[in-house]
Parts: sequence; structure tokens; C-alpha cells
Amino acid sequence: MSLYAPNPSPFSGSPAGLAALDERARDIFRRIVESYLQTGEPVGSRTLSMTGVSLSPASIRNTMQDLTLAGLLGAPHTSAGRIPTHAGLRLFVDGLLEIGDLGTEERREIDARLAGRGRSFDEALNEASSLLSGLAGGASIVASPIREAGVKHVEFVALGHDQALAVLVGDDGSVENRLMPLKAGVTPSTLTEASNFLNARLKGRPLHEARTEMRTELDAARRELDAAAARLVEDGMAAWSGGAERERSLIVRGRANLLHDRETAEDLEKVRILFDDLEQKEQLIGLLDGVSTAQGVRIFIGAETRLFSLSGSAVIAAPYMTGRQRVLGAIGVIGPARLNYARIIPLVDYTARVLGRMLDGQET
Repeated sequence: MSLYAPNPSPFSGSPAGLAALDERARDIFRRIVESYLQTGEPVGSRTLSMTGVSLSPASIRNTMQDLTLAGLLGAPHTSAGRIPTHAGLRLFVDGLLEIGDLGTEERREIDARLAGRGRSFDEALNEASSLLSGLAGGASIVASPIREAGVKHVEFVALGHDQALAVLVGDDGSVENRLMPLKAGVTPSTLTEASNFLNARLKGRPLHEARTEMRTELDAARRELDAAAARLVEDGMAAWSGGAERERSLIVRGRANLLHDRETAEDLEKVRILFDDLEQKEQLIGLLDGVSTAQGVRIFIGAETRLFSLSGSAVIAAPYMTGRQRVLGAIGVIGPARLNYARIIPLVDYTARVLGRMLDGQET
């Protein structure tokens, strides 16, 4: 399986692809991007001529202008230098990036901190987030798994004449409780009837698997069920179905790291926007859920995801999964587009693999 799963890029139709660049343009483009990722500074023809390019400054400038017209480079402010656009970064990551490998010490640290005996599921997720944030020098995000345990027991408990507690107990011992309003005419026998109906059909099956089938079956069973009990069943299914997404945790660590990057710190408005983006739990979980469909690390740069289109940030993320390739969740790093892709890609990938192995057998 490939370490990195390239994204279908929305930019592929506009700027020049690698096939359209001759050897000279490709070499200059690569040098500009590598210099920018290392220093964060615009790169000029004079700087390039000092890196071993066997061309005159005038020829270098002409090539840089061609790359700018192709949409791969941009000129910030009034600087004579160039920096890669988000489209240029995407082209570089997909076609020219040489991905490094983790050192022995980093592997040992990840193994030691994640694979400790007796660590609980939540502790492992928190440790993975803290670890990745520290090693990558950016903000880390971890989405907890979608709960897919089978249903062990269902019950509706009256809390008064106008309110009930809907209780769902999973095979893994998890318990979901939802307060529900009771409509007029609901009696204790109605609550029992609704509970029995669900217990007979849900027991041992994951809720997500039974949801659609249950709604179809409920339509056919309305003649047998009391009308109030049928409403309870519907309301209970709706409450539990929505609950799984709302209860999923999103761990974010290392926001302060984003302020240590000189280029990012100079643009406080982008930092503010990025921090606002990091508070969008549902959108971030949705982004990470999309990562779960990839066989490898996924990268999103700037406007490739609506969530970070304004802040121009980048996300490097990978799914963590069991030994049977069942995806549990996703883990990643967020930072400015000028991330150290060559280092962070293998870091995210290895952390996800170790986390998956550590959590294998603890699925919830």
C-alpha cells in the first residue's frame, strides 16, 4: 500500500502539470518550492543562481515568469521573489516531493508512548494527539471512531407525564441516554410496547445497520403497534441516530505551535481565521471521515477544502485501522501551507499505524 494517496486536485485543469514543464522549468520550480518550505521566504533569481543552477539570472527570471503565468508561482507584496501558489504546492507534493523516513529514535518514542499496557481507548487518542503535535510542531487533530457496537438492550423510562428517558445499551457496555418529550396518551404499557418492539429487532445489530430497515419495518408494523408506541419508536430512533455523530469526540492539540511559525505569526488575521476553523467540530470530523476512504495519507492544501479556504492552511491526515483493515478514525496535522511535508507525511502515517495496532481488540 502506498504511503501517500494523492488527492484528485481541483487545480489540475488550470495550471501546467509536470508533463508540461521542461527539465529546466521543473528544476527551477523544485528549487523554489524546497527553498520556500525551508525558509518561508520568497525566492529570487539571484538566490537561485547561487544554488548551482547553470543559467544566467535573466534566463532564470524568464523561467520564473513562465511558471507564474502557469499558475504555479506567485509574487507576494512587492517582492521580486516568488513563492509557490497552493496549486504549485499541490503539484510539488504529488509529483516532486521526496518523502523522508522517520529516525529510529522517533519510532521508539511513538511506540513507547502509544503502546503502553493498560492504556484506555480515550487515553490512547489523547496521547496520540499530544505526541503528534509535539513531533510535528503544528496543531494535531484526532477524530474518535464511529461507534458501531451491537445493541444489547433498549428501554423507554417515564420521568413524568410529559418526558421520558430513552436508554440504549451497547454490546460493548456503552450507554446512550436521550431525554424525549412525551405526547399525550402515552401510558406505561405504551413505553413497554415500544421497548419490546425495538429489543426484538435491534438486539445484536449495530444501530447504523438497522436504521433504514427499521424505518421500513415500522411503516408495515403500524397497524400492530399502538400509535403512541409507533411515535416513541420513531422518536427514539431519531434521537439515537443523531446522537452518535454529536457524541464523537474531536481532540485538537498544539494551537500555540501555530504562533511559532514566523510567516504565520506575521499574519494574525489568518491565525484568527484558522483558530475559528479549528472550533468547527462537525466540519473537521467530516473532513477526517473523508480521509478514512483513502488507502494512505491524504493532504488538503488551502481552497481544496472549504473549511480552510480562507486561512489557506494545509492538512496532512491518515486513517487508523484494525489489523483487518476496519477504519476506526483518523489523525492528522494542521498548519500553514508551508508545512514540512517530507517529514510530516511519514510521521502521521507511522503514528496512525501504531495507534491502530494499539487499539486493535479494543474496538468500541
